[in-house]
Amino acid sequence: MFYRENGQFKTSYRADQQVFPILQDKVAIWLLIAAAFIVVPLLATDYFYLAILTPLVIMSLAALGVNILVGYCGQISLGSGAFMAVGAYGAYNFVARVPDMPLIPALILGGLCATFFGILFGLPSLRVKGLYLAVATLAAQFFSDWMFLRIKWFTNDSPSGSVSVSNLEVFGMQIQSAQSKYLFCLAVLVVIAILAKNLVRSAIGREWMAIRDMDVAASVIGIRPMYAKLSAFAVSSFIVGVAGALWGFVHLGAWEPAAFSVDISFKLLFMVIIGGLGSIMGSFFGAAFIVVLPIVLNLLLPALAGLFGFEISTAGISHAEFIIFGALIVWFLIVEPHGIAKLWSTGKQKMRVWPFPH
Repeated sequence: MFYRENGQFKTSYRADQQVFPILQDKVAIWLLIAAAFIVVPLLATDYFYLAILTPLVIMSLAALGVNILVGYCGQISLGSGAFMAVGAYGAYNFVARVPDMPLIPALILGGLCATFFGILFGLPSLRVKGLYLAVATLAAQFFSDWMFLRIKWFTNDSPSGSVSVSNLEVFGMQIQSAQSKYLFCLAVLVVIAILAKNLVRSAIGREWMAIRDMDVAASVIGIRPMYAKLSAFAVSSFIVGVAGALWGFVHLGAWEPAAFSVDISFKLLFMVIIGGLGSIMGSFFGAAFIVVLPIVLNLLLPALAGLFGFEISTAGISHAEFIIFGALIVWFLIVEPHGIAKLWSTGKQKMRVWPFPH
């Protein structure tokens, strides 16, 4: 009823190629961004920022980067945690070794370090694909763990690989409070998400999707597989590297190589699969599912146990959380294998034709 595009005529190619061609979509996105920047800071507590909002924003950014590689280009990667680590340690080295290095250039340079690292470990994609490529990118994870533990120069001669940053500042404003950290990460996410949305709709984005769907046919019509695959690795690694730098600098403050273990790589891959492959919006849905659901279960299970008159230990809550969380993932993938983004798309289509059946 309200979600109709009747009467919204386009009189130019530019208008027809808008990111949000339907007026309702455009208004909804602007309202959502306004709520995230204005309404949330008025209501959220420090715990809500530190435990949910800031990790959710940073993981959404990392999932967005992984989705470009896995969802849009079809190259399976299990080295996302390594790219995050390279971005974090790269930005740290620029801050530690260059006097008065601003935060934003440090994040960009850390992302560029992750870009070169991603291109290096993306070279096997020119010869192998599928599970073989997943194993090759998994090697990046093990290599980064060894590199940051054994080569002391990367950690400024720290024996354990642990580093820390403090006194973050952007344009003269201190990034110290939980609210300022959230707003800074959110601003970075919005900028990169808009750029990524336009990128996947451009010529290079269509090349990625052609390689994903059928690489032989893509090469026959003139698309260069080497350029398409390595550019996807480069863009994806840059975004994931910036997310890793934000994770270390803003969320953790102090970290060691174990903070970017292979668990992070699997979580990011699960976010992309559950949210929806080849969907920018799916990256946000998947990150929300993976980040928020365990916290909700952790708070809900003791309350449910209290209703039935028995207590559950902390270890029992942890085990039950893993069991329920895993079961929900399996159930969800059975019900909708194309992810939450597909459900969102189906819901919008039903709203277009309501009250008539589809």
